Amino acid sequence: MAEPVRFDPSLRARVVDNLKSLTRHVVAPVDLCPAAVTLTLVPNDLGEACFLLTRRSSKLARHRGQFALPGGRLDAGETHVTAALRELHEELGVLLPEGAVLGMLDDFRTRSGYVITPVVVWGEGVAELTPNPAEVARVYRVPLLELYHPDSPRLSPSGLSEAPVLSLPLVGTEVFSPTAAIIFQLREVALEGRSTRVHHYDQPRFAWK
Repeated sequence: MAEPVRFDPSLRARVVDNLKSLTRHVVAPVDLCPAAVTLTLVPNDLGEACFLLTRRSSKLARHRGQFALPGGRLDAGETHVTAALRELHEELGVLLPEGAVLGMLDDFRTRSGYVITPVVVWGEGVAELTPNPAEVARVYRVPLLELYHPDSPRLSPSGLSEAPVLSLPLVGTEVFSPTAAIIFQLREVALEGRSTRVHHYDQPRFAWK
């Protein structure tokens, strides 16, 4: 896909249809903490479709300084959708209704003890972002076109298991799984309609903490 992806109704319809066709890989959170992240699709000033990516604060107790999708653990009584939208609001000041949810991708089990459920959200009208400095060091609007970099994805040996580590060249650096794996599935499933699975990819040791 050489052309920028436009943030328009046709993209929304395509993503909804593709997500409906996915039979999700679901992980029972036995001895794991359930969590949810958002893949929030928003426009930039040029009308290109982007997703929101954050760099976590270096002051956080866990996963400090790492690239992440907005999200976190479920509170008591929450669904994955309500938790994802709450975290999006708390981290970036973006308040969206449940009707903005387009669907979900596969659960991803992390080595840090979580089961992450990715929730794809349509950020119609999202303009200003107000990152919470206690959690977010920086926020990026990453054009979906970046997901089609010729060197994407990158696979490297983990040295810890037979499964490789998946990474993506994004925002001038390299983003690793689990975040990169989830973003890659956004491209494969939501944008391209492929039934690509990513839950088997390993994570680098720094992402365990």
